[in-house]
Amino acid sequence: MLPELRIGLGHDTHRIASGGPLRLGGIDIDADFHLEGHSDADVLLHAITDSLLGASHLGDIGELFPDTLAENKGRDSGQMLALAWSQVHAAGWQVANIDCVVLAERPKLLPHRAAICQRIAAILGLAPERISLKGKTGEKSGEVGTGKIMQAIATCLLWRT
Repeated sequence: MLPELRIGLGHDTHRIASGGPLRLGGIDIDADFHLEGHSDADVLLHAITDSLLGASHLGDIGELFPDTLAENKGRDSGQMLALAWSQVHAAGWQVANIDCVVLAERPKLLPHRAAICQRIAAILGLAPERISLKGKTGEKSGEVGTGKIMQAIATCLLWRT
């Protein structure tokens, strides 16, 4: 019997504000800015969470963690990802891989990529090589390019038998 396969797509955007550190991919990065949001505003973990929930047909991050609930104010996005993953996994799904892109002028992701991939893998109980991360700039155009926002896109491939 062939496994059932599903692809998920997640996207998130947060505004950039002055004062660091930057929380991205479950780690704190030394920066003079941070992302604004109801939770800790980890744009990358939010996109991954949505990709997993979408592929498994279990809703989205806003349904699971509404910004209308006080308990979600300042909430750790790693905890949100772990809780979402527990529901996805309980439905019988396994992760084949997760592929991500962060769109931002700064910081450069290469020096942080291994640590971010290791953190995401640890949250999900996966081998780090199942997580791929790339950084892209806005080439100085649009809200990404002018440093007003940061965006993340994540795809995942899930399987179950």
